[in-house]
Amino acid sequence: MASIEAWFMDDSDEDHRMPHKLNPNEPVSLKELENIGVFYWKLDADIYETDPALEKIRKDRGYSYSDIITIDKDKLPNYEDKLKMFFEEHLHLDDEIRYILDGRAYFDVRDREDRWIRIAMTKGDLITLPAGIYHRFTLTETNYTQAMRLFVGEPVWKAYNRPADEFDIRQKYVSALQCA
Repeated sequence: MASIEAWFMDDSDEDHRMPHKLNPNEPVSLKELENIGVFYWKLDADIYETDPALEKIRKDRGYSYSDIITIDKDKLPNYEDKLKMFFEEHLHLDDEIRYILDGRAYFDVRDREDRWIRIAMTKGDLITLPAGIYHRFTLTETNYTQAMRLFVGEPVWKAYNRPADEFDIRQKYVSALQCA
């Protein structure tokens, strides 16, 4: 059974690498994430190069391109600037697909009421964020993760910082939420 830990975040401006759970904690279920277009799989990251489950997901969803990024101060050029950029609230015109091969990280996504949901990602977690969803990314206090980035076709790296409500993909995403 797939399992992921997610929760509504507090409003603290303290270190964004901390969990930022409400007190008491308000967990968010996988079903609730799926209702806003976020999908999740738990895979065996130790066999990612030959994993038939990953190959099936890639084939079924058309993920034809992938690369691997290591987010670590000693391995990622312009580490501090990249982390700031990743944590800026933004959207993409395409789905964002990430598979954690090692380490830990957080994806924060907005729910229907514009509240932040934090999704804890660990080794073996694969997540898709729909095009048009406002989100951001950060490391945990470990300051390290290695992730596979997957794309349909050639990679598109452009992020549009909030506000970006004028984009058709954002309007389509919001309409889909209202119809669901």
